[in-house]
Amino acid sequence: MDRRQEILEAAAKSFTLFGYKATTMEQVAKIANVGKGTIYTFFANKEILFQEIAMSLVREMQAEADAVLDASASFMDNAHNALMKMLQFREKHLLFAKLLEEEKELRTPAVKQVLVRIENEVLSYVTELIQRRIDKGEIRDCDAELVSFLLLKAYLAFVVDWHELHGDIIPEEKILNLFKETIFQGLVLT
Repeated sequence: MDRRQEILEAAAKSFTLFGYKATTMEQVAKIANVGKGTIYTFFANKEILFQEIAMSLVREMQAEADAVLDASASFMDNAHNALMKMLQFREKHLLFAKLLEEEKELRTPAVKQVLVRIENEVLSYVTELIQRRIDKGEIRDCDAELVSFLLLKAYLAFVVDWHELHGDIIPEEKILNLFKETIFQGLVLT
């Protein structure tokens, strides 16, 4: 493994354990077993290192979503499966969970900025999926960016917010049926 990758893994570990604000370049160097100067050879500062790790999270999340897409499946099933996979990733990935916690509790600007960037990347990904289905004539012509925002925020509300507010989890099948009967029904061409 190369030094750059070792540094990225050490930084991800440090951000996961301590959060962004409490992580120092000294900690990262110690975990990576390199001198602090070696880190600066690859990354000018903590913010750039953090951004790089955030983008690797996005790539990981998109790869997991891509893995559940099926070219022969309906738009509804693919959209549901991809959104659920991304939200499950968001909830189960320790670094992501730590960042969400830090933003909620400390309102760290750099963390907020990264979370917004991750959300924008997710929205771009979903927008692209929707646009491809529009171009294939499978769903109505619509503003793909607004629909992706609607879908992401609605799924977040049912998967994350509902659980936080009510303490119970809505079964995935129930969420899919709700969206099929409402939002998806308005998009699909019959």
